[in-house]
Amino acid sequence: MREQTVFTVMESPLGEILLAGNTQGLRHVAFQAGQSPLRPEPDWRRDDAFWATAVTQLTAYFAGELQTFDLSLAPQGTLFQQRVWAYLQTIPYGRTITYGAIAEALGKPSASRAVGAANGRNPLAIVVPCHRVVGSSGALTGYAGGLRFKAALLALERNGRSSKVGQ
Repeated sequence: MREQTVFTVMESPLGEILLAGNTQGLRHVAFQAGQSPLRPEPDWRRDDAFWATAVTQLTAYFAGELQTFDLSLAPQGTLFQQRVWAYLQTIPYGRTITYGAIAEALGKPSASRAVGAANGRNPLAIVVPCHRVVGSSGALTGYAGGLRFKAALLALERNGRSSKVGQ
């Protein structure tokens, strides 16, 4: 029998963020106002207390007080996606890297498009910092939540605190 998914929704400077997972760990962190909102399934159970630590850490991140998350994660994906997502977690706060550099680091120098696809399927926005990956020219490219969120997260990491999107 599959373990029930537990979720909460938190307010952030970028709008509502849905967090979901189970006792194995966090499986989803999704912007609700972004291009790919995640809606709770009918069999999911809301439990704000269950995700209190994650909400506290995300709140501290948005306040510029936290650079590294300490949460149990349980994203579901292919072996290659898992490798990319693990690599994303090594990108230092406030730094960016290209898709090609990640492909090179993973020993697959011709796989920058596959890295981009895996990056785009990252189910743990912010916590697994796919927003820190840029195009080969340094330009902001693709972000499941939308480029305005990617730009806002990078600005937060440059400036040390977040403001509402569009301000």
